[in-house]
Amino acid sequence: MEVTEFGKIKQAKPKHRAEVSMQTGFPSPATHYLERTIDLSEVLVKNKEATFFVRIGGSSWEDLGIYKNDVLIIDRSRSFISGKLALVVKDGAFDVMKFPTSEKNKKMAPDTFELWGVITYVIHSL
Repeated sequence: MEVTEFGKIKQAKPKHRAEVSMQTGFPSPATHYLERTIDLSEVLVKNKEATFFVRIGGSSWEDLGIYKNDVLIIDRSRSFISGKLALVVKDGAFDVMKFPTSEKNKKMAPDTFELWGVITYVIHSL
């Protein structure tokens, strides 16, 4: 047996579109059951292998728009861009920072923290 191609198997991505009934007369009230539901992980997650969800337990980052019980979607494969939110390890504990925005962060040496992942979305209830 000869192997000509190898690699990870990729699933075909279904396209979400509303189906339109071609019938005449009164449409069935169950037509919406034919439509595919929206999967938030397909919409919000770009790299499944490198994406993590973290629930926030405190209110330390309210100035960044992150509140208690919010869910952070963190992608470890993304590069850190100045001005974006990131989850870092600082002094052995996780911390959320926006680098550099404040004078305190501008004076901080890059070796005082380790970038753990870039925050792509913050989900909170209203």
